[in-house]
Amino acid sequence: MRFWLPSAKTSLAEACLVAGHYDEGLDEATQAISSAGEIGLRFDLPRLQLLRGELLLHTSGRQAETAESCFRSAIEVAGEQGARGWALRAVASMARLLAERGERMQGYDLLNPVYASFTEGFDTRDLKEAKALLDSLGS
Repeated sequence: MRFWLPSAKTSLAEACLVAGHYDEGLDEATQAISSAGEIGLRFDLPRLQLLRGELLLHTSGRQAETAESCFRSAIEVAGEQGARGWALRAVASMARLLAERGERMQGYDLLNPVYASFTEGFDTRDLKEAKALLDSLGS
């Protein structure tokens, strides 16, 4: 049962993000990360940290610094795991956060090499969104 708990909590957190129940989603994501740590489940950590960061940006306190830490963790672990898709998503979220702070070029410089490392799949949603973000950051 404990093995499935992080997955179930993650699904609840994602549903809360979509539904706009950010505080509840943040609780679920935090519990998912904790549960995954207790059982040594690291493969989903980039996804969990990315989700937690996105939720933090939507909560009433808009905890941008903590969200940035989550994005950086997701980027690092995704890199260690070779999870390029999760790395792209986390870098894109970090680039958006940097752009909101007026650091557009830093966001572009962070996202561009990750995007450029892909040689196929440019019709996927993640790569289309990354390209659109790059275009907006570079203009």
